[in-house]
Amino acid sequence: MVTLQLRQLIVQPGHRVQFQDVTWTEFEAILTELGDHRPSRLAYAQNILEIRMPLPKPEKAKVILDDIVKILLAELNLDHESFGSSTFKRADMAVGIEPDDCFYIQNAAQMIGKDRVNLAIDPPPDLAIEVDVTSKTGLAAYQALGVPELWRFEDGQLRISVLQAGTYQDRPRSTHFPQFDLIQLAEETLARSQTTGQSQALRVFRSTLRGLLGLA
Repeated sequence: MVTLQLRQLIVQPGHRVQFQDVTWTEFEAILTELGDHRPSRLAYAQNILEIRMPLPKPEKAKVILDDIVKILLAELNLDHESFGSSTFKRADMAVGIEPDDCFYIQNAAQMIGKDRVNLAIDPPPDLAIEVDVTSKTGLAAYQALGVPELWRFEDGQLRISVLQAGTYQDRPRSTHFPQFDLIQLAEETLARSQTTGQSQALRVFRSTLRGLLGLA
């Protein structure tokens, strides 16, 4: 049997590679070997390990969606804790996921001051963001961990999925910000950023949001 090191593996941007029959112990060892400071994202469920390398363009979309959520939280005066692409895992379920971004909103107070998440005692994030398709492995991990809401952005379109009875159902509005048509607002902002730049697009979004709130 030939054994290769993970450092020998090259995943091109925009691609993913999957490994079957990976044990939880092996997954933990892989996380340790790869370390925290890397551009790749990992998902692990049903003994399948997936390693994904984002493209620069989806990474820009992730940043804008992250800013959109932060603007919403600020204008609505909602406390939050952001955990970025932290690794969320549970040994008893043998699942793990690294979102493009995530937020604690309802459970923000519980996460203040924490650098790492222990899902044996901590809740999962209230909102996770994925750009450039969430695979079956990723969805299985999110569902098993019980992340209540997942935003998925692909090909210029935003999908808002809410966890119900253990599976994700697409919804027209976010449970966290139900007063706004965020699918339209976010897609317009992301499209505008391609012509006017991120800063101007986000200024327009904030102005539109404040108008809807009667704050303009």
